[in-house]
Amino acid sequence: MPLTGPVIRWLNAALSFVYPETCQLCGNSRATLDESYICDVCRNDIHYITPPFCERCGLSFEGAITTIFECSNCRDHKLHFSYARAVVVFRDGMLDLIHKYKYNRALWFEPFLAGLLVNAAKPHLSSDEWQYIVPVPLYPAKLREREFNQAERLANHLSAATQIPIHNRLLRRVLPTRTQTLLTREERIANVRKAFAIRPGVSLNGERLVLIDDVLTTGATTSACARVLLAAGASAVCVWTVARGI
Repeated sequence: MPLTGPVIRWLNAALSFVYPETCQLCGNSRATLDESYICDVCRNDIHYITPPFCERCGLSFEGAITTIFECSNCRDHKLHFSYARAVVVFRDGMLDLIHKYKYNRALWFEPFLAGLLVNAAKPHLSSDEWQYIVPVPLYPAKLREREFNQAERLANHLSAATQIPIHNRLLRRVLPTRTQTLLTREERIANVRKAFAIRPGVSLNGERLVLIDDVLTTGATTSACARVLLAAGASAVCVWTVARGI
């Protein structure tokens, strides 16, 4: 569940015994829990994704591109989602921040990450009709190891902000896939091709779904999820993530 005010205050008091009020990224400047332990300098170093970018996968491009376009990767590979959008580029401080959040349980970063997602996605989602928010699921063994699903936690924040209900019992991960980090695009696609399934007894009837994850790189994982959701009866699936690999 999202961190509430009382929980944040309790966490602030508890963490003050362990962490000084110092930025947990650079270790140089002052930053408090209310600031997710991220100083202004590190916040200003974050690279936000702005146009021009691929209309389909959201990959950012430099240059004076003024027309709507689709990148060569999207033209060469069938992606099953309608579009994918991310807020920031997954590199440097943002890479470090998300890795600490996911793998080291640095949950004090969550309000900042969720705020990025909500501020960017809410205006777009409010202008169209979407029935459910669906987090990308973890394999059960991975969930037990990590103790939380970062996609589900971020999805909860977005659901609360947009009033679009979250459906976290729709999609399940049925195969323990290898990490995608060191795989080629083709290997990533093959790695997750059969990794997801609709839960037994669940059916869809033309719903429009918002798929949520923390990071999108090639789009292989979210496209595999979208393919399963469309086959189960969804009419459209869009993707929102906090960060975008380049």
